[in-house]
Amino acid sequence: MKLARPDIFHPRIVLAGCRALPEGDGDDAGLVAALRTRGLHARWLAWDDPATLEADVVILRAAWDYIDRVEEFLGWTRRVRHLLNAPAVVTWNVDKRYLQDLAAAGVPTVPSTFFAPGERVRIPDGEVVVKPSVGAGSVGALRFSDSAQACAHAEALQAAGRTALVQPYDPRISDGETALVFLGGQQSHAFVKSPILPPPGAAPVFDESGTYAEERLAPTEPDFELWDLGYAALTAAAAQLGIESTELLYARVDVIGGGEGPRLLELELVEPSLGWRQLGDDERGRQ
Repeated sequence: MKLARPDIFHPRIVLAGCRALPEGDGDDAGLVAALRTRGLHARWLAWDDPATLEADVVILRAAWDYIDRVEEFLGWTRRVRHLLNAPAVVTWNVDKRYLQDLAAAGVPTVPSTFFAPGERVRIPDGEVVVKPSVGAGSVGALRFSDSAQACAHAEALQAAGRTALVQPYDPRISDGETALVFLGGQQSHAFVKSPILPPPGAAPVFDESGTYAEERLAPTEPDFELWDLGYAALTAAAAQLGIESTELLYARVDVIGGGEGPRLLELELVEPSLGWRQLGDDERGRQ
């Protein structure tokens, strides 16, 4: 094991989880040990632990309970000495209205309509997905084939002070979403996520903590068209934020392919699972 030399500065690194998942969801298992073999001091803490403010670097990994304390969470991101990804990135990406910015920049996205509290909800024909614009782990996301039920769920989100996001359900999602992982703006690996949302009338199955919906993952080798879409999304996001895409420590781009062409579902820059469990030990160690 490589030991830290006392005569060289070694940054104190915190991997930020949450109270329900203080060491993440298991996807980052071995990350602390891997950092320590490189002579780096690293440990897990819940993001709202005051000790995070003493760290030299904080990396967001599983801070999924922020959805109920958004303003407190965003205030915390600005107090951390050095946060990855950066506070401005988190503030922009934490609300799915970023999809409007990406669509305006020419990135093909799944059509998305937002209804803030007090606005009249309009549900398009056909099957839809309704979820909060600020959310994580698919909490509050449901599929509907009945427009009245979809409207009622959107209005319930509004009554709770949240903006509702309404999207037509794309049947290609039933084949799974492709998650493209980028590190430092460069493609790393990819995996397929099984459909999270069950058919209309059924609720997602959550983990024991109730923090995220459970899903099955499998490694994949996407077509170049999907990677091109991933790069386009990262480039547009970086331009929106006034940064280079290489400044993003990590990014996960969720897409669907086939049909009328690939489309972006989500761009995850806050605390996405990166699918490390899909990689072998040697490959994971090289990342």
